[in-house]
Amino acid sequence: MATILNLEPLAAALTREQFWALCQGNPDLRLERTPQGALIIMSPVGGESGHQEANLIIKVGIWNEQTQLGYVFSSSTVFSLPQGGDRSPDVAWIAKARWDALSPEDREGFPPICPDFVIELRSRSDRLSPLQAKMQEYLDSGLKLGWLINPQQRQVEIYRPSELPEVVAWPVTISGEDVLPGFQLFLN
Repeated sequence: MATILNLEPLAAALTREQFWALCQGNPDLRLERTPQGALIIMSPVGGESGHQEANLIIKVGIWNEQTQLGYVFSSSTVFSLPQGGDRSPDVAWIAKARWDALSPEDREGFPPICPDFVIELRSRSDRLSPLQAKMQEYLDSGLKLGWLINPQQRQVEIYRPSELPEVVAWPVTISGEDVLPGFQLFLN
């Protein structure tokens, strides 16, 4: 479950630079920042969600190892999105040419880039609407394909640019389409 910290009493929203400094000063916290500058404190997930997330990273990682088309990132990676937020998807992938175009300094900090592909995995404590808003934020920042996997309702929301989310029920095999060519994920 994520908690949005109300910064209104301070009469200020966090800037990107302040957010970076806050994260460096509190390395044990998982933090995100909305485009409006609100601070989000991410709760740790339980064993089942952590196991599912690790399996998703492994599957995307194996595909990427075979194709060598890009780079895979874990939920510990914060991306500074073009629309102003600083977000960390559960699984992210960026095409090789886009990642390689970043400077070494940009790759060391919170990369100023939106992933080409993301997966958000809804844990039992997550509310659905904030995750859907986060997926829209990725789309607004240049995402090419995203999956919001919702084990509680046994469905997946597939996000593509300029389209409404497609909702599919389990069991399902979902495709990486032309973003992750040849990648298939079976959910049962």
